[in-house]
Amino acid sequence: MSVAPTALDRLVNAAGLPTLGLELPLDNDWGATRLRADRAAGRPFGVPDLTRHAELARLADELGFAGLWVRDVPLYDPERFGDAGSVFETFTHLGHLAAVTERAVLGTAAVVLPLRQPLLVAKSAATVDVLSGGRFVLGLASGDRPVEYPLFGEDFQGRGATFRRGVEILRAAWARHTDGAGMELPGLGPDAGRHLDVLPKPTGPSVPLAIAGHAQQSAEWISQNADASLNYPRPLGALRLKTREWQELTAGTSKPYLTPMQLDLTGDPSTAATPIRLGLRTGHQALIDHLRAMGELGVAHVSFNLRPGNRPVEEILDELAETVLPHFPSPGTAAGTDAAGTVAS
Repeated sequence: MSVAPTALDRLVNAAGLPTLGLELPLDNDWGATRLRADRAAGRPFGVPDLTRHAELARLADELGFAGLWVRDVPLYDPERFGDAGSVFETFTHLGHLAAVTERAVLGTAAVVLPLRQPLLVAKSAATVDVLSGGRFVLGLASGDRPVEYPLFGEDFQGRGATFRRGVEILRAAWARHTDGAGMELPGLGPDAGRHLDVLPKPTGPSVPLAIAGHAQQSAEWISQNADASLNYPRPLGALRLKTREWQELTAGTSKPYLTPMQLDLTGDPSTAATPIRLGLRTGHQALIDHLRAMGELGVAHVSFNLRPGNRPVEEILDELAETVLPHFPSPGTAAGTDAAGTVAS
């Protein structure tokens, strides 16, 4: 009997090429032109224009991008961080995205687990997974904004231990029990005989978990407890070291390496690639070469953050779909692989 592909399977091309996704919001508010306009109009930095958020997400899905990723920024901090992220509450936003898209994997990059009640995260994540038809990947982080922790009643220095316990609770909440027993949460009180449970259950054995960065954990712990690595962008030399470490730690398993990348795509296709913060300024020709190099190093999925660009987002999406996506097909597309991982003819 064939096994339905997981959301992570939908992000992995068996030919070894990375699939391509997008990090929301789809806006260019970090580009020089918008920065000047926003400053002149008195608009705050880091708060994107969400007027067309659903329309652009739907367009990205129709164009064939493999994934749409949202960030979790509980509090807007204009003085220290100046970035409101995806703005919308994460799981509410994902429920909406599940309704307006059909194919793209939906993911979080990433939910700050120590600031949230794990049982409610388990319920919210399983709900998005079911509503999206198994298209959800839960990216988790330990967080890096100290000011938020006391406001949520948590200890910043102890977030590593809180994170580990949270992951344990998520897995327990998603487990299925064929004998009618409930979930077991040692240390919290309920045992199997109490028959307490979290519903709905995920479409598969578990909601796929991707852990962002090191989350205050050892690389060994992450390789054992995550289903994927969601790691920060790096120059190719440093990336080679990280992917090699991940491959060695996860040998014999199918745990992909995922990475975001800020992208300023110029209007000149022949523009050489030059580094910007956490990404590249480049034309699409050099971008294709760079993505191929990332694939050769073991990167399974790259999600573009388009906010540093000056060009209209819809224009960039159309160019990427026409010139770049055909080189990096997603599983199930005519040029990609089928759900079983067989290269399509």
